[in-house]
Amino acid sequence: MVLKIDFNSDEAIYIQLRNQIIMGIATEMIHEGDTLPSVRQMADYIGINMHTVNKAYSVLRQEGFVKLDRRKGAVVSLDIDKIQAMSEIRQSLDVLLACGICRNITRGEVHQLVDEIYDRYTRASMDTEQEEDEE
Repeated sequence: MVLKIDFNSDEAIYIQLRNQIIMGIATEMIHEGDTLPSVRQMADYIGINMHTVNKAYSVLRQEGFVKLDRRKGAVVSLDIDKIQAMSEIRQSLDVLLACGICRNITRGEVHQLVDEIYDRYTRASMDTEQEEDEE
């Protein structure tokens, strides 16, 4: 698993870790049923405190991306509630779009940006499928 943690960022490390894991799931580098490294292993790998990893895993559990199993640890298990997911995305986008409007970003520019980001994830997913078919 390749993680990009920016120790100089203003964003909390546990949030960066959470985001990297979600992006890994979206790009299918991490699959449903995969076991994430133990808290200790992940902390050692990144070079951070175990409590930080534990917090990231707890947030992922609360958001329905992983289940915590006493024997297996954090297992990717997507609890899909589309209505709730749409509500959460709407809340996040509401603030982001307001910020964009304040900075004179047009509707067209927002649509283009959303399409680029969405395509990046769906292309990564298609690339993964092609690689698996070739093997």
